[in-house]
Amino acid sequence: MTANEKTIIKFYTAFNNGDASIMCECYHPKIQFRDPVFNLLKDEDAFQMWKMLIKNGKGNIKIEFSDVKADEYIGSARWIATYNFSKTNRKVVNKIKAQFQFKDGLIIKHTDDFDIWKWSKQAFGIKGYLFGWTGYFQKKIQQQALLSLKKYKETKHTN
Repeated sequence: MTANEKTIIKFYTAFNNGDASIMCECYHPKIQFRDPVFNLLKDEDAFQMWKMLIKNGKGNIKIEFSDVKADEYIGSARWIATYNFSKTNRKVVNKIKAQFQFKDGLIIKHTDDFDIWKWSKQAFGIKGYLFGWTGYFQKKIQQQALLSLKKYKETKHTN
């Protein structure tokens, strides 16, 4: 097992344990995180996003991961997040493919890819089914996620 594979395992184990601090230890200070909901987050915003998601999950996020692979520069994993979406309390089982780039033994780029329409059908029910595939609805999801992150950061959460 490579050192970077151990870093990926440490990251997802900490996520499953609800420990955002250890997750953030796996990230380079100049991290760039990207996914279909938050789009691109850099540096402290990426750290705060994980802290917010864990806080909002209230200990009810289950993380399963597999297919962890990494060499000196790049890596990948598959993971499944099971949780109740905080806005609707609907159960979501999100299957995600993650890609990583490493610098100085830490993750400097992390890209999560998943089907946002499948996610929106679970998170929003019929509304997500009917409109989740549209650019307009997906943009609204992104705007709401970024607004939630902004509000979280304004409350001065540091844990």
